[in-house]
Amino acid sequence: MADGGAEGPAAVCGPERPGAGGLALLGLAPSAPSCPHGPALLFVKTGQGGGGGRRFYACSACRDRKDCNFFQWEDEKVSETRLAAREEYNRNHQPPFTHRQNVERYKSFVLLPLSERRFCQECQQLLLPAEWEKHSNHQFLCDISTAQLKSPSQLLYPLENKKTNAQYLFTDRSCQFLLDLIIDLGFKRVLSVGTPRLHEMIQSKASQEEDFRVRSLLLDIDFRYSQFYTEDEFCHYNMFNHYFFGGEAACETCRKFLYQDKGERVIMVTDPPFGGLVEALASSFKKLMAMWKETEKEGHKNQEMPMFWIFPYFFESRILEFFPSFNMMDYQVDYDNHALYKHGKTGRRQSPVRIFTNLTPSMIVLPVEEGYRFCAICQRYVSSGNQHCEICNSCTSKDGRRWKHCVLCKKCVKPSWFHCNNCNCCTLQNHACEKTDAGCFVCGKAGHKRSSCPSLSRTRTACQTDEKQRQKTVKRVKMGICKISAMKRAIFSRKKLKNNKKKKM
Repeated sequence: MADGGAEGPAAVCGPERPGAGGLALLGLAPSAPSCPHGPALLFVKTGQGGGGGRRFYACSACRDRKDCNFFQWEDEKVSETRLAAREEYNRNHQPPFTHRQNVERYKSFVLLPLSERRFCQECQQLLLPAEWEKHSNHQFLCDISTAQLKSPSQLLYPLENKKTNAQYLFTDRSCQFLLDLIIDLGFKRVLSVGTPRLHEMIQSKASQEEDFRVRSLLLDIDFRYSQFYTEDEFCHYNMFNHYFFGGEAACETCRKFLYQDKGERVIMVTDPPFGGLVEALASSFKKLMAMWKETEKEGHKNQEMPMFWIFPYFFESRILEFFPSFNMMDYQVDYDNHALYKHGKTGRRQSPVRIFTNLTPSMIVLPVEEGYRFCAICQRYVSSGNQHCEICNSCTSKDGRRWKHCVLCKKCVKPSWFHCNNCNCCTLQNHACEKTDAGCFVCGKAGHKRSSCPSLSRTRTACQTDEKQRQKTVKRVKMGICKISAMKRAIFSRKKLKNNKKKKM
């Protein structure tokens, strides 16, 4: 889930934990092949215990092959013909207009009278009068106002693939809170990575209020926004492989934005798709931070660029693995176009989305009118249900409910959990105890999954052998039937020939 959605080179921060088997991310190799979403990431299939398998490249942005079917083994030799076909495919899957062309089209569009301003809903494109005929069979909006042009996130259809784009857009409440917080903290520039609604709120206020000094640069994989923003306001960017589609020019735009005022008073705010790989995201964010560190300001080399990473609380351990200096705030971020992630719900129905930041927690002031309060011991604002535990010496709740302390586990747990002596940990009351490692579903033995079970392989081999035997039997029967039919036809022909001779006589 993300407000904007989206998507680094070899310094990817460690592979995904393989567990009992799965895929591990190795990063972006220097000579990685490319798909329409930029350089592909290198993966390896792992077995239980971390045993490596064959390595392969796959799309960085789309984890579903239906969205992008790019796949190539690392050691595969690709023919010149296939390479040429791939390059042509990548070219054909690029947007119909460049960013600069879209900027010129926008200038022409705003000069049109209101009655001639049309937006094609099917193509998600601003239309000039000369293009009306081409889109005559499509549904389109008429009389596009200036206010609509300044709020493109409400004009465009959200792309709701949770692993690629996941454009679940901030509510006005969350967006206004973030902007007020940014202003109160003294930041003047916001690097908006996959947060188009925050970006458009900043852009709108900057155009309406003369004394509004905050500026924003949007980095997003959704190229449709290039229709509404200049090349200094938007960069087409894949956050899963740190790829600027506009090349060095776009990268330089980002660098200049970070370099203003010698890198002072700038913060990165990002809201990635929740289905994306955390280590791939972390690698890209570290590269953006490294870009900021290259400024002339002394002391940046020993600091981290200020950052708000908006993500579900259950990813806390993964984020802290890559950014140990981060803390999770209790503020619940909610979304306009998501049925569950709403503010004001209670219990387990509350939004799980939080703000992770490397800023001092006491600096993040949360709205008291929404029930947040300041814990003097923890020196941070917490939700109303997050009670301080004297044993843990911390406000321990993650989901907004009051958690309880388990003496045996030596930590606070969710209120619906109970300690299980068999599992030796707290869990749901109605659960299946798994004190011993679950074995294979087919043979019951440990050490492998059902898909790689030797018994299953033998069964498949036996089935294949039986199938071959059955096919041979069917073939022999068919041949036998054919022979019998041929013999009957021959006998019938001979009898017919004899009868004809007798008639002639």
